[in-house]
This record gives sequence, structure tokens and C-alpha cells, in this order.
Amino acid sequence: MSNTFGTIFRITTWGESHGPSIGCVVDGCPSGMELTEKDIQKELDRRRPGKSPVTTERKEEDKVEILSGVFRGRTLGTPISLLIGNTDADSSKYEPIKDLLRPGQAEYTWREKYRTIDWRGGGRASGRETATRVAAGAVAEKLLKRFGIEIIAYSKEIAGIASDTNGLDLTKPEKLRALIESNAVRSPDMEAAAEMEHAILSAKKDKDSVGGIIEALAIGVPPGLGEPVFDKLGADIAKAVMSIPGVKGVEIGDGFELARMRGSVSNDPFIIQRGKISTATNRAGGIIGGISDGMPIIIRAAVKPTASIAIKQKTVDYQKKKGSEIEVTGRHDPCIVPRAIPVVEAMIAAVLADHGRISGQIPGKLM
Repeated sequence: MSNTFGTIFRITTWGESHGPSIGCVVDGCPSGMELTEKDIQKELDRRRPGKSPVTTERKEEDKVEILSGVFRGRTLGTPISLLIGNTDADSSKYEPIKDLLRPGQAEYTWREKYRTIDWRGGGRASGRETATRVAAGAVAEKLLKRFGIEIIAYSKEIAGIASDTNGLDLTKPEKLRALIESNAVRSPDMEAAAEMEHAILSAKKDKDSVGGIIEALAIGVPPGLGEPVFDKLGADIAKAVMSIPGVKGVEIGDGFELARMRGSVSNDPFIIQRGKISTATNRAGGIIGGISDGMPIIIRAAVKPTASIAIKQKTVDYQKKKGSEIEVTGRHDPCIVPRAIPVVEAMIAAVLADHGRISGQIPGKLM
């Protein structure tokens, strides 16, 4: 079982959903970077549960503690250990159904692989683990900002309702981020946001759930990141995003739409812009031949509906090996898309930080 991601900038996460705490270790961060718990907490608060009606009612403070790797507000270049407590776990809802396989959840496959599992809230397979990714990603994002790289993600679609993202101003990342954060579903389209929220609350009322699509933009990425042939930038981004619980598909640039075009349409013509080589369009999504081309990197992730729903479903009792029914009660997100957005940003940041270190464009010392 792999719990570590990255080559030079590496993150290792640990902990289970209902254990005493969760955490991560970030290794390979250069020395001399300013870093405080406040920097990390800001991102954790975006993912934190219990903040709006469209999220789970579980209320975790997600307060982070830096245990190592930082001295007097600056990184040392040594492993950065981050600790997050689990303070509001309620395992009582899981005891009666611990042997019933929840449809769409990982219990069956984890039992077949490990035999011994923590069935409380999904254990290590729970979305709770993603808080540690966000903590690690906050370190990566702070590093990338020093080199002019910003990562912004938002709800492109929820329950079939699409955001109009034409004309987004990428020259003012902070303004765009403020717009996205101004509503509960994190959509840059206010009209679509209202419809999305209604759809989520309607599913919640029906004891059901909905999915959606997250779109992420990495702005300011220089050309030259990526290690062909097997460690292409797009391949590592796809792996990172696909590793997030609930993500079932990833595309870069125009993705699957490219398969429906002719080459004369899908190709991005090269041009000179402000004295530099660029492309007139960006159907490739900022990556050509596995290497960044300097254009904004565009990633979309398909997120399935939350698996844990209170509607009665058919299942199997794993121990008794016979059919049964299950109603999953407790506290669950009716749609994980809004809270998964900072997780997607974090994983993309980890990949870009790693490739920046590999290529030497991010040095080992920043002072």
C-alpha cells in the first residue's frame, strides 16, 4: 500500500477517519521559505466540514499543528510533520452495519486485500484522509507562489448544471478566487451556483446525493516541467487527481473532445506574443508531449455522487455471505464536489512542486 507521493517533493499521509488524529509529512521542501500554521490553516478551513447546508454536519476544527521542519517561521529543508486531530468522530452509526458492504464504498475491496480493516467511517479510504493532502498542498502552494504559479479550481458542473466559465479573467487570480469562494458550491457563475445549491439540497432532502465536475487552472507554470516518457506532467497530474476518493475520471485541456475533432482544429497554432513563443489557442491544456508549454494548465475531474446515502439499498453481509439491505445513516456530504475543490488544488500543487524540484526550476535553498 502506497502512502507516499512524489519524487523529490514528497508527501506521506497517515491516519484513519475515526482514529485519534490524522497527519502528513512533507519532505523535499526547500529551506528558507516562510511558513506558519496560519498558511496551512487557511486552506484546511476551505475543506473543513460543517460550514454550509450542502456539506456534512460533522464539525471538525481541523486545527493543524506543525511538529517539525520549521524554525522561527522558516522551513529548514527537513521533513515537515503536520498533525490534525479528529475531534467529532461518531462511530456509533457504523457498529450496526460493520459487516454490511456499503454500495459504492471501499469496504469490500479493502477487506479482500487486507482482511483487517477499520470499518469506522471508511477508515483510511474515507474522504477524511484528504484533509492531510490539503495540509501538504498548502505547503506546495506557498512554494509555487514564490515562483508566480497560482492554482485555482471551481465547480464546473454539479448535478448536470454547468457553470458558464467563458471570459474568466485569469490575470487577477485573487479576484477570481474571491468570486469562487463567495458561494457554498464554489462556482464562478452566480446563477448556476444558485441552481447547483438547490439541486444538492433537493438530493439531501431525498436522502440521496449528486456528483459533478471540478475544473482547475494552473496559471504561470513555466515551459519545461515534465519528465517523458513515463513521468509526463499530465500523467502525474492525472494520477494525483485520480487518487482522490470519489474521482472517476480526469481530462486535460479539451480532453475527450479532441477525439471528435480534426487535427486542423485540435492543433494549437504557435504565435509570438509579447516577444515570447505562445499558442493562439489552448486545446492541449498547457501540456504538449508530457511537458508544460507555458500556457495555463487546464484539468477537469469527474466526481461521482457520494456513496453513503440513507436510501435503502441491496447489499451483502460479508461475514454471513448472504443478501441483506442497508440504510447508511450518519453525517455525509450530499455532494462532495465543493469540499473536494481544495483537495484537487492541493494534489496539482504537489505535482508541480515536485516537477519544479526535479527540473531544478525550484532550487533546494530559497534564502
